[in-house]
Amino acid sequence: MEFPIVKTKVEGLNKKFNLIDPQETKEYFLAKCGSEIERLRRFLNERTFIAYLLGKKNSGKGTYSKMFAEIINPEKIDHFSIGDMVRAIDKELADETKKKELIEYLKRNYRGYLSLEEIIKSLENRSTKTLLPTELILVLVKREIEKREKKSIFVDGFPRDLDQINFSLFFRDLIGYRDDPDIFILIDVPEMVINERIKWRRVCPVCNTSRNLKLLPTSQIGYNKEKKEFYLICEKCGVKMEEKEGDALGIEPLRERLKKEEELMKKAFLLHGIPKVLLRNSVPVEVAKEYVDDYEITPVYEYEWVETEKKVKIKEKPWIIKNDQGKESYSLLAPPVVVSLIKQLVETFNLT
Repeated sequence: MEFPIVKTKVEGLNKKFNLIDPQETKEYFLAKCGSEIERLRRFLNERTFIAYLLGKKNSGKGTYSKMFAEIINPEKIDHFSIGDMVRAIDKELADETKKKELIEYLKRNYRGYLSLEEIIKSLENRSTKTLLPTELILVLVKREIEKREKKSIFVDGFPRDLDQINFSLFFRDLIGYRDDPDIFILIDVPEMVINERIKWRRVCPVCNTSRNLKLLPTSQIGYNKEKKEFYLICEKCGVKMEEKEGDALGIEPLRERLKKEEELMKKAFLLHGIPKVLLRNSVPVEVAKEYVDDYEITPVYEYEWVETEKKVKIKEKPWIIKNDQGKESYSLLAPPVVVSLIKQLVETFNLT
């Protein structure tokens, strides 16, 4: 698969935007793709679309789609993941009234080789290692889309198996959805980036806010002298953020899953008849200056304890990684990737 490098650098635009600041991020988008944003807003006043997000775990599917919605029009765009949808079903099954409503919906809409009783049993006895039947996933996704009438939708996690690729081609027709565009959005993120996102993730034990010690720190950094370890302090709760069990292993436990997700992307890439948007998280170092501004590159953070001042000194520098082909590259922050998404959607919908 060949993912294009979309140029976000604007000649003559010399302002350096702080992409951590929400207000400056809004100004950044207007400066980089303001006319395209207006075209998409006008389009969404009359039309809707369905986008299937395909990418490896921790590739940024939710981050990019939610940022896109905030910039374009949050009232017109929604995002839901198959995983969240299934977990919400667990809660419905625990409530007798909601369980009855779910069963009635399945009676009206489910079609498949398994009986309704077998389908309910598969829901009640499901595990994280067992995939639910495709026919059940289809009807549950239909139900979610019906809840979001008159909204454009990013679907995260469907298709999730090779047989569902073919279903997705005709899914709009199968569910009787509006006659609007549907597209695949494929996201290319080097495995080294995914690995570091997992290994250095830190989570607040109180509010569950997630940050990254290496890539996305909080404003307060603590230091344990005995262990000689730096840690993040949650800005909301003021407590030490913790490493999740298993995160230190990085992507190793996910190898098979990542391989399967790559196969899904390759299969979708080869399909004809459905538009594709190709997003890449990285740009080769050798051409970076031509395509992106320095502040669009993901920084990496290092820490030093200054004993004389009794405080942590923070050092920041551009993060150089090896992409999956072994080429030195810069990882990009989320906003330039979303600029690429905006520009490609304008072309896909012929809004130029």
